[in-house]
Amino acid sequence: MADPQSNGALDVADLPGLFQAADGASGQEQRSYFRSTALRLGLAVLAATSGAVTLEVQSRGIDAAAIVTTLAFVGVLVVDVFELQTRPGVGWYQGRALAESVKTLAWRYAVGGAPFPVDLPPEETENRFLHRLESLLRDLPAVVTAPSRAPAITTAMRDLRARSLAERRQAYLTGRIHDQQNWYVTRADQHGRRANRLQTAGLLLEILGVAAALCEVLRIVTFDLAGIIAATIAALAAWMAGKQYRANATAYTLASHELAIIHARLELPVPEAEWSELVADAEAAISREHTTWRASHRH
Repeated sequence: MADPQSNGALDVADLPGLFQAADGASGQEQRSYFRSTALRLGLAVLAATSGAVTLEVQSRGIDAAAIVTTLAFVGVLVVDVFELQTRPGVGWYQGRALAESVKTLAWRYAVGGAPFPVDLPPEETENRFLHRLESLLRDLPAVVTAPSRAPAITTAMRDLRARSLAERRQAYLTGRIHDQQNWYVTRADQHGRRANRLQTAGLLLEILGVAAALCEVLRIVTFDLAGIIAATIAALAAWMAGKQYRANATAYTLASHELAIIHARLELPVPEAEWSELVADAEAAISREHTTWRASHRH
């Protein structure tokens, strides 16, 4: 993000404390969700691998591979129970929704966007803003945030709101629209490249699966190698479905184009009343992408 000292834009530290708390909670829950997902899929592949072979301990007449298979399935069960109890996926996407909702409210307030136009009396403006924050907390009860001493309305937010329309416009274009557009472009590129890599890996595994099946037909191998590869392909497909790389890349690309159009509109000289509505339209466009993302991650 651009240096707030150079253009008056809000830095992350200038946003309400609820944003930092929700953002941190979301990141923690996201990491927990994907760690448990990776562990479950890895254990499933391990179970398929050990189930395809026999490793007898001759002195005891025990199949060690069968023991590994049993333990792997027990591990999968433990991970599933953990997810049912903690529901990290829900905390992840609701925390992200809360953080982004607080962020959009903070920017609307700071630059005089609806429903916080600058001609609104200060006391009414702050009461309206605080009421919106309270509503967000009630609407997203699954987010377990850490306590925070940071204010709900920061000094930087009040200072930016008190500036001229030209200064607020520049701060908003640089610190919000351009920053968000860059984020979408970067993430679209990252997700597109990751989707391509995983799809290529899946194609290679499918070719190996065909070769493995032929090897079994010709009795070149005596264990279920094709079954192991099939389980690996299924795990890879499940990981890609969870990450949604291709869908996210498309959504981020479209959002970046929409923000480019919004940026051009916001650069036009307009009166204060029209500016307030333009900011509201810009924030609504950003919120649409977050709403779509949240809907696609319901559990």
